[in-house]
Amino acid sequence: MLVSFQAIVIALLLVATVSAFTVTGDLANIDVVKIDGVKANGNDIAVEAGDTVSVKVYFNSLVNASDVRVKAEIEGDKVDVEDRTSSFDVEDGKRYSKTLTLKIPYELKDVLSDDLDLSIKVWNGDYKSEIEDITLRVQRPTYNADVKSVNTPQAVEAGDKIPVDVVLKNMGYNDLDDVYVTASISALGIERTSYFGDLVAIECNKDSSAEENYGVDIDRKCDEDDEDTVSGRLYLEVPFGSEEGIYTLEVEVTNDDTSTTIVKQIVISNDFADNVIVTSSSASASAGENAEYSLLIVNPTNKLKVYRVVSGSSDDLSTSVDDSVIAVTAGSSKTVKVTASSSVEGEYDFTVDVISGDEIVGTVNLALTVEGGSSVNSPIVILTVILAIIFLVLLVVLIVLIGKKPEKSEEFGESYY
Repeated sequence: MLVSFQAIVIALLLVATVSAFTVTGDLANIDVVKIDGVKANGNDIAVEAGDTVSVKVYFNSLVNASDVRVKAEIEGDKVDVEDRTSSFDVEDGKRYSKTLTLKIPYELKDVLSDDLDLSIKVWNGDYKSEIEDITLRVQRPTYNADVKSVNTPQAVEAGDKIPVDVVLKNMGYNDLDDVYVTASISALGIERTSYFGDLVAIECNKDSSAEENYGVDIDRKCDEDDEDTVSGRLYLEVPFGSEEGIYTLEVEVTNDDTSTTIVKQIVISNDFADNVIVTSSSASASAGENAEYSLLIVNPTNKLKVYRVVSGSSDDLSTSVDDSVIAVTAGSSKTVKVTASSSVEGEYDFTVDVISGDEIVGTVNLALTVEGGSSVNSPIVILTVILAIIFLVLLVVLIVLIGKKPEKSEEFGESYY
């Protein structure tokens, strides 16, 4: 009798362990549910908020039925999450399995972990079987610096400072030490980093228990002055020479344990994208005469700038600048005159560079057309004319010398006294 009693008890325990679910309905016997490969039968399954988990349902059909579907649903305080299969057919006495995916909702604002209910339903228009008593323990991610907001102007001018306002909240299971925030626009090569301090997982009350403070009985020191949320501002200075366009602003939150990046778009406009403005880039002149160009050099910055103006020349082209070094006050401009000339007829291209420090801030391409120079003022022609003149002079001298008759010599007689 004792052996029989023990066998009955063991059998009952096995049945309770295998089932562990309260299945209601007449379509199927749902006996196994696995969460990410772990059986939920009799186990306390822990999952992480924000993760996507796989839910696999095993069941034996109790009837022949068509258009059967399986649904898995998590009921949260604010959000319900569900997934369901497409329709399929079942036969009485046969075993089936279906896999669904659920994203665990993130509702752990004031606690580190909490319980959520998972329900499983197998049904069609005539039959239904369901489980409503699967408990999931939802925990915060180990480390999570949640960027609540990043506020910036939608558009700025080149040369302006962009204020970047950042709000952070620790939504992880553990405290965050030494949090840094970096704002950058890589396309412009600008970056700024600021220290935001330490963030606790949850702000606590010394008069409350650990479970009341954190939602779980853990050994954690409580300091009421510690905060789980912090805000701060960084400034990014846009270079004056930035081209107009839409740029990507990245905000990265880091410490030794985690890293989070948020991306925003910002519009940058520039009314003075070019530091050098030329009224006309081409000119014409006769051979040996000067052509003149006017260059307006703009200083859009907020401080005095000294510029060097360098013009290019070639063998047949001569160029010059009336003022090769100029100082332009903040937000103003100056005009520089450039002259070019050539004694040889033709088309000439040359450049004028405007340099600030060691950087070329502007380059202008200029063109010169020289007319009427090749037949008169060409060096070869001039040399030919000179040689011709010398030849003619020599020829005249030679003719004169040849045409001159020699004088007769005077004869003297002898005289005797």
